[in-house]
Amino acid sequence: MDEMVGRKVHLSDIREVDMEDLLGRRQIHTDVAEIADYLNNRVVLITGAGGSIGSELARQVHRFGPKELVMLDRDESALHAVQLSIYGKGLLDTPDVVLADIRDAQVIEEVFALHRPEVVFHAAALKHLPMLEQYPEEGWKTNVQGTLNVLEAARKVGCVHFVNVSTDKAADPSCTLGRTKRTAERLTAWYSANAHGTYISVRFGNVLGSRGSVLHSFMEQIRRGGPVTVTHPDITRYFMTVPEACQLVIQAGAIGEAGEVLVFDMGEPVRILDVARRLVSQSGKEIEITFTGLRHGEKLHEALFSAGEYGIRRCHPLITHVPVQGLAPEDLAADPSRLELALAAPGRRPSYS
Repeated sequence: MDEMVGRKVHLSDIREVDMEDLLGRRQIHTDVAEIADYLNNRVVLITGAGGSIGSELARQVHRFGPKELVMLDRDESALHAVQLSIYGKGLLDTPDVVLADIRDAQVIEEVFALHRPEVVFHAAALKHLPMLEQYPEEGWKTNVQGTLNVLEAARKVGCVHFVNVSTDKAADPSCTLGRTKRTAERLTAWYSANAHGTYISVRFGNVLGSRGSVLHSFMEQIRRGGPVTVTHPDITRYFMTVPEACQLVIQAGAIGEAGEVLVFDMGEPVRILDVARRLVSQSGKEIEITFTGLRHGEKLHEALFSAGEYGIRRCHPLITHVPVQGLAPEDLAADPSRLELALAAPGRRPSYS
């Protein structure tokens, strides 16, 4: 199944993308200055600081005068880029830029013991759905065990505010990404009841403009002359921009209460085919759009809440507060999500024989 979209106009590059046109709504602008006092003169640590969300968080947090901004990532090039974007230099020779993997519990504990962060934004994760369907154990090691390492290290140093970045795929999860992130939400909720400070999770949908997002994929396919690939003509997703997501994550750190998942209102879901058509039309090229079929674990439509979840909008008109049942670390092995991944792993991993 395919279709042809476009005009025979010779343009070598796509014009600047109108995010509001793609979102089908106005971008959310949050005045975080009013509520960001909890960042001022505090030691703030960001995991996944080289990623799309982590790096924007670092830039926004820096504006509020933290005592120290510790940026942790396993990608040295990404750390160079974020340090350069904030300070105008990327020398990578200061202790606030940390090359480490959250899977390494001992190293993470040492980093936290050295810096003693009072505020932690945990953005490090594996996030590509089809890749994690092939390698579910890798998803578990990073998204669950890695999160547990960060939570435990934060508890030991008396972290005051802990924000775990989650995804709408954690609501009634059907894939490895969703299951691992749901488990991370439940671990965070358990620590909220068993550690000093406020430990919360934030849940939002696809982030337009993030590395590896559908926007980047479509633009690269258009640059190469097509085709643009969409899994299903009716598939929809919730979208936010990177600045929107980070502003609301910072706000959530101030208003969230222990054990909650904060869910962001992203407006109406957007049909992916409409995004593809708009980008193709904007390019001025004649580009084919083809449909490849839903991938394993992929939903036609995402939900923001699991069945039985309830919440209230207590402080912000776009943020719903949802209580989550905690999961103790010692119960991880018997957690249904762990058992589902263990059963799924052998059948989906490619053979190298």
